[in-house]
Parts: sequence; C-alpha cells; structure tokens
Amino acid sequence: QVSAALKEGHVSPTELCQQCLSLIKSTKFINAYITVAEETALKQAEASEERYRRGQPLGVLDGIPIAVKDNFNTAGIETTCASNMLRGYISPYNATVVQKLLDQGAVLLGKTNLDEFAMGSGSTDGVFGPVRNPWSYSRQYKEKTVPKFHSEDKDSNWVITGGSSGGSAAAVSSFTCFAALGSDTGGSTRNPAAHCGVVGLKPTYGLISRHGLIPLVNSMDVPGILTRCVDDTAVVLGSLAGHDPKDSTTIQDSFKPFELPNLTDVSKLSIGIPKEYHAPGLSSEILHLWSKAADLFEKAGAKVVEVSLPHTPYSIVCYHVLCAAEVASNMARFDGLEYGHCSDMNKSTESMYAATRREGFNDVVRGRILSGNYFLLKQNYEKYFTKAQKVRRLIANDFVKVFRSGVDVLLTPTTLSDAAPYVEFIKEDNRTRSAQDDVLTQAANMAGLPAINVPTTLSERGLPVGLQFIGRSFQEQQLLTVAKWFEKQVQFPVIQLEEVKRHDDGVFQDQKSASFS
Repeated sequence: QVSAALKEGHVSPTELCQQCLSLIKSTKFINAYITVAEETALKQAEASEERYRRGQPLGVLDGIPIAVKDNFNTAGIETTCASNMLRGYISPYNATVVQKLLDQGAVLLGKTNLDEFAMGSGSTDGVFGPVRNPWSYSRQYKEKTVPKFHSEDKDSNWVITGGSSGGSAAAVSSFTCFAALGSDTGGSTRNPAAHCGVVGLKPTYGLISRHGLIPLVNSMDVPGILTRCVDDTAVVLGSLAGHDPKDSTTIQDSFKPFELPNLTDVSKLSIGIPKEYHAPGLSSEILHLWSKAADLFEKAGAKVVEVSLPHTPYSIVCYHVLCAAEVASNMARFDGLEYGHCSDMNKSTESMYAATRREGFNDVVRGRILSGNYFLLKQNYEKYFTKAQKVRRLIANDFVKVFRSGVDVLLTPTTLSDAAPYVEFIKEDNRTRSAQDDVLTQAANMAGLPAINVPTTLSERGLPVGLQFIGRSFQEQQLLTVAKWFEKQVQFPVIQLEEVKRHDDGVFQDQKSASFS
C-alpha cells in the first residue's frame, strides 16, 4: 500500500523516512535500535525520490524504510551483535541480504537490538539493555492490567519482546519501519514476532544467503523476515531469496518471486496437528486458541489430521549440544587480534586472549563456549556431538514422514504463553529460559524447514498471541498462501500505542495512515 502511495506521489520517500526517524526518536524508550543511521537513511531516501521523479523506481521496495538486526554486517554502519566484543566495529562490506535490499532501493534506518550474539529468547541480555515490547504501552494492555498495579509500579509492568530478534520485532510493531531482518537459529524470528504481534518468517535453510550474517550455529542459522502482514513478507522474500556465490549452502536454482493468491477454497488442504507440540508449560489459553484454529480450517473444508513427530521432545537437548559446539568453534575468531575488542593485558599472548574474551563476552556467551568445548573434547565427541547429530537426523526424518503422508502444512503454537513481564522473565537464567521458549520453534531449524508466525489474537492480558505454520522444504509459496488465508480469517487488531500518541501524536497518526489507509 505504501509502495503504491509512493508511486502515485501521495507521499515522498523523504517524507516517509523523516516520519519513521521521528517515530524512532519518540519511541526511544522501547530501545529497539542500537544504531540509527539518520544521515545515510535520508541520503538513500533522496536518491529514491529522484528515481520516482524520473519514473524509474527500482521495484516495490524502493523508498521503503527498513531495519536490520545488529548481527548483519553493514558497510559504514557499526555492527555490534549487542556485545562489548564488537562495540565500535564497522564492517568493510554489506551482508548479501542487506545489499539486496539496498539494490532494490530500500532505505536502511538503522540496526536493531538483540541478545548478545543472538544467544537468548528475551532480547534482555545485550550490552545496550533490554528491548521493551511496544504492546506494554498499548491501550489494549493497559486497560487489562493497570488496575492490578499501583501507579508507582507502572514502569516495572512492561513485558519482554521475546528474542533474540526482539529489536526488529519491536521496530516493526511500533511502526518505526515497514519490514525488518532478524535471524532465526532456534526460533529467534518467530518467537519475538509472536510476542510483538507481527508476522515472522523463518525460510527454508539455503533459500536466503547467510553471507555477512555473523554466525551462531552455521548449520541452522537463517535470515528471518519480520513484517506487519503476510503479503509484505512475500515481497521481501522475493527480493532476498536465491543463489549467492558467496554462500555455498544456498540453492543453485534461481528463485522466482511470487504474488500470493487470495485463497478461497481450502478443501484440498491437509493440515497436520502434531500431538507432541502439546508441550509441558503450554498455557490453557494458547491450547484453546490452537484448537479453535484447527476448527476454523475444518469448518472451511480442509482436512485436519493429528500427526506424530515422536522425536520432538529430544529436540531441545539435541539443540543445546549442537548449538554450544558450533558456538565454541565460531567464537574462536574473536581473539582481539584482527578486529573487535582487545584487552590492555600484555603479559603474554595467552593472557591477552583470555582477558579479551573475559572482558568482551558476557556470561551467557562464555557459558556456551565452555559447554561447547566440553562436548567437543576427544573423549566426549562420540557421546555428545555425534549422538546429537544422529538425533537431529531422526527429528528431520519425522517431518519427512509426515509430509509424505499427504499433510501440506503443520499448525502449531509459536510460544507457550503470551509475553512475560521483564521482572518475572529475569528471575530465571538465560539457558533455562531459552530451553523453555524454543521448544515449539526449534525443531523446524533442526529439519531446515520453512515456518511462519501469524499473529492471531490478544490474550486475556491484552497481549499478542501467534500460531505457527510449518511447511515443506522450499514450499514457501504454499506456506505463505495458507498463512495469508488464516491471517484474513482472524483479523488481528492494530496496536493502539498510547505512549507514542503522548510523545508525538502527529507523527503516529501520519505513520498509521501510511501503513493502513
């Protein structure tokens, strides 16, 4: 819609960029951005405006403000991974996905906040502080919760965004950009998408290039896409997908961008409901919602069948072994010699290494490095790493069997509950939280399958709740078509940001009309 408005001259790229920058300033308390590239963004918007003036826009994304998670390299703009280890680091090149967006004329507003090195499920563990969920400041949430809290507690009442791409989800949710990139290794795009009421896609492994995404777990990492509707996700996916000679894991075939049809007949669809996703800790509210969604498909004529993915319960344990092992290997590059933080400790090379890594990494990262090196010890390798790889294969085979049985798409919850208040969330350590929060999203990463969160309704506390669709490998078009049909049925409400209205009423109204009119 905003792309059409740009083409018709109802709004100019510069005006749109200025509105978003203005909104970023008035929502600074959300802490969604680590770096705001105001000068660069305005230059890009001016270049876009010139192209529109000449009648030669580069595509649908020309002039559209976007944000990028701060673990993607961006030439000329700081890339920190929310860590002291990379504070001040400026990459000499753009990640492939960033370059593709810029080549389409998108306007890069800035880099978004995350858990340090994307290790976490709350976006609370980065050195730049936690990200606040924009829904904490919505009329919908305040009407349900404020009477229960004393006025002096109101600032401690805010809820988390989920993670680790919480900054990107909050940026899209609070209208400061129209799309954002996240990364997804165990659910890091879908989890915050569910908590922030936005669409979050984890594409098939190998469909989008990882070149320039600072790695966490090479065999599971994928760039994720966050937008406010499924159609927008399809547009961004069309710009990013396809082979990249700089990433040998990308598909060799060329990718043809697609427009999503308006599905009217779902009678030919078979929707699988995996019984193992009725996991311990799943709230009764989400269980009820999941059941209602299955009924919705059934009433519309789709075939809804219960299926079994028997190895799902082992997914999290298996993931923790493989994740820690790959983290230990990937983090070895941060030694203080070539880039990033370097300690003043100069007694010996070894002491400099040790001090650099102690000062640069937080406890979470150091803990995963230690566990990973333990799993990779010669005497432990077979017992942990090799066994975890075998279990991973069993998990992937479960999905293959289910899809071979005729199921088109799996329907599952995305999260166990709605977003937790920050004060409650930090009572448990990062590892415990990640194990709980990734349980419904992680298996799709193990199997390399595409999965999408679709915001579905508001909980009893007035917070977003989403459901997840998991598709067949490289069948993004079918997955997104089903997600779009579901999105249309549920009619998720628009966030009403009270706090932003107080900060800057005019900007919010303009932005809202640009997005939804």
